[in-house]
Amino acid sequence: MLFTPLIAAAILASTSLAAPTMTYSKNATTATSTTSIAPPPATSTTSSSTLDITQQLFLADTAVDRFALLPQDSQFVFDFGNPALKGKGGKGGDLIAANRKTFPALVGTGSGMAVGFLGPCGFNTPHVHPRGTELQIVTSGRLVTEMLPENGVFTNNNAAEGRRVITNTVNTFQMTPFYQGSIHTQFNPDCTPVTFVAGFNHEDFGTGQAADELFAMSPDVVSAAFGQAIDGADVAKFKGAIPTSIALGVEQCLQQCGIAKR
Repeated sequence: MLFTPLIAAAILASTSLAAPTMTYSKNATTATSTTSIAPPPATSTTSSSTLDITQQLFLADTAVDRFALLPQDSQFVFDFGNPALKGKGGKGGDLIAANRKTFPALVGTGSGMAVGFLGPCGFNTPHVHPRGTELQIVTSGRLVTEMLPENGVFTNNNAAEGRRVITNTVNTFQMTPFYQGSIHTQFNPDCTPVTFVAGFNHEDFGTGQAADELFAMSPDVVSAAFGQAIDGADVAKFKGAIPTSIALGVEQCLQQCGIAKR
């Protein structure tokens, strides 16, 4: 092949760009390459000491790094029976949640769980989970459950019959789903305690008590929502009477169990 002066110049130029720079030491017998390498991208200067463990787990590059942030085996156990967690839910029982804040080992799993302890006639007031579907299994006793799906779901598929309310008695070791965003409730109809376990497909499933949220709105909005059923001047009375979590209820059960009304 014949090299023209232009081709030869191009080959020499490309060779000089690709070749590493070589330096020599007087006492060295071999050449040392000093090919320059681009510096790594700048990293955040935020100190990990200013972040809680859940935040650090979120920022970890890999699952391996997350495990390094949880060096104790005990950090992978959550105790729903811990007495320190009880007595905070309401006068009818307790609902203890394991989410990514209360149990950081859940970060990255996309899962959460709660355990409910309902006393005699205990009533978990109507509520929603904005970010998760609940699969609830009764482990002792039984529950009467109700769930309202979204708009457009009617009894017998007939709008004239009104909204469909899915009602069941869930016995020990039976399960029922409560779909994400659906209003649902659980009631213990017996004089003995009930325990249930609820699994969620979200690390932060959240809970909103329907009545408490509704009456937290301004009196004008509440009055408009109920029409003439509630006078605006009486809204404050209702706000003070609405439990935000588990409460005692249902007349028949209270009488049967000899529990005085408050």
